[in-house]
Amino acid sequence: MNRRNFLRNISAAGLTLALPSTLLRAAPDKIGRVLPKRALGKTGELVTILGLGGFHIGWTTEELARATIEAALEAGVRFFDTAESYGPGTSEDRYGAYLTPRYRDEIFLMTKSTGETAAIAQAHLEDSLRRLKTDRIDLWQIHALKSPEDVENRLTAGVLDMALKAQEKGLIRHLGFTGHSSPYAHLRMMELAGAAFAACQFPVNPVDALSQHSFLKLVVPKAEKAGYGMLAMKTLADGRFFAEKQVNAKVTWTTVDPIVPNHLSLEDCVYFALSQPVTVMIAGAEKPEYLKDKVALIEKFRKLTSAELIALANRLQSFAEAGDVEYYKSKDLPG
Repeated sequence: MNRRNFLRNISAAGLTLALPSTLLRAAPDKIGRVLPKRALGKTGELVTILGLGGFHIGWTTEELARATIEAALEAGVRFFDTAESYGPGTSEDRYGAYLTPRYRDEIFLMTKSTGETAAIAQAHLEDSLRRLKTDRIDLWQIHALKSPEDVENRLTAGVLDMALKAQEKGLIRHLGFTGHSSPYAHLRMMELAGAAFAACQFPVNPVDALSQHSFLKLVVPKAEKAGYGMLAMKTLADGRFFAEKQVNAKVTWTTVDPIVPNHLSLEDCVYFALSQPVTVMIAGAEKPEYLKDKVALIEKFRKLTSAELIALANRLQSFAEAGDVEYYKSKDLPG
């Protein structure tokens, strides 16, 4: 990628133009201090800019899961992410054991369903409510959209219709959708049923910004225009910015050229994400230490300038189209 094309990609991704949502300082609540908040799109909700990711809560040990949830609450996190598929069910069970019984009214609770038919999604919702020990989900998302065809199939199979009925009954307060495979799936969902949704979730990191299949470039402008709350995930490219990733103390992959710390710092990645027009950065953490380092960065957060964003992403040109960093993106994208 030559420098001219690089700069055009960055500009198209909105990195020279996009402004993050207003950061609001939050008063302490019944639990204690609260991290700064941003508005969740046009919903009227204010949520903390850092959310605890539930995937890691589902696979770490019971002891560490509880400690991480408690550390998040103590640090001021009030946005909690999970999904029925995390565990499966284990993440929701642990939130139901250590989070919702005491703190339900102080938190914003999100869960998700991979269900591809109305019947499966309905069963997922019922199981989520039971495991989470709650009578309502603040944000329920159609999860892990893979392609425009996947969107069309789920809509035809009644998944959104089911969710809208559950919303009418008060079981769901707001609806959203997620995906990491294809920005074109997000665009198709917005095209076919955009008015039904309040939020969407997708990867936000410097490598995505350089890709021709960038969520930042393709999805953010339309989601912002629609008034969605945008949730950032994979801000560390699912750990691929590091030398190795461990799950349950087992190394699942390694790389000889980690981006962090050779190319970026953790601060670079966190500030890159929060300098975009996103509401929440969802942080995966299987132990308290992995959450506390991000909290410390957020406490001194400053929005990066356009020049800083470009310079930061410019360090990663060689990784942008290699595919081994953002391995979770589909191999069947157009172009």
